[in-house]
Amino acid sequence: MASEKKNKQNKQDESAENGAAQAAPPRLKEKYAGEVRVGLKQQFGIGNEMALPRLEKIVVNMGVKGAVENKGKVESAAKDLATITGQKPTVRLARRAISGFKLRQGMPIACAVTLRGDKMWEFADRLLTVALPRIRDFRGVKSKLDGRGNYTLGVSEQSIFPEIEFDRIEFQQGMDITFVTTAPSDEQGHALLKKLGMPFRTEEEN
Repeated sequence: MASEKKNKQNKQDESAENGAAQAAPPRLKEKYAGEVRVGLKQQFGIGNEMALPRLEKIVVNMGVKGAVENKGKVESAAKDLATITGQKPTVRLARRAISGFKLRQGMPIACAVTLRGDKMWEFADRLLTVALPRIRDFRGVKSKLDGRGNYTLGVSEQSIFPEIEFDRIEFQQGMDITFVTTAPSDEQGHALLKKLGMPFRTEEEN
C-alpha cells in the first residue's frame, strides 16, 4: 500500500513538472521575439541580431512617505509590492541621519523589487494592458527617456493593480517603475517600449 501511494505521488510530481515545462512563455515576451524585433530591424536598419535593443530589467521602487513616524508603513508597502510583482521586495535603509526630519541612519524608508526574465515580461504585460488603463482619465504617459535609453514611469497609487484589494488598502502608496533597456539611445529605447505597448503621448500632448 505504501509503495502504491509513493508511485502515485511520483507520477503526480512528474506530471506537475511536465506541465510547468510546457507552460506557455509570457505573451509580451513572444511579442518581442516576433513582431517587435522585426519592426526594430526595419526601423533602424540593424542587421546584427545581438545589437537589437531589448528590455533588460524592470525596477519598481516605493519611497514610503511617513516611514519615519510609522515603521509599519514600510512593511505594509512591501507587502503590497510583493502582491503586485510576485517577488519579495528588499527594504531600503537610510544611508545617513537627517536631524531636521528625525531620520536616523539605518531606518527603513523604502522598498524595491528588480524583475528579470519571465516575471519581468509578465509584470510589464499586466502594467501596460490592465493597470494603466484603470487610471482615471488616463491619456497616456510622458515620452521623455533618461538620455540612456531607459524610462521611468511614476504611478500615484497601488490600487490600479487588480491584485490589490481596494478595501484592504491601509494607505495610498505611489511608486516609480523603471524600464532598463540595452538601447544605445533614447530614440531606440522609445521605439522598443512603444512597440511593446507603452502608451506614450504625442509631442503635442506632452
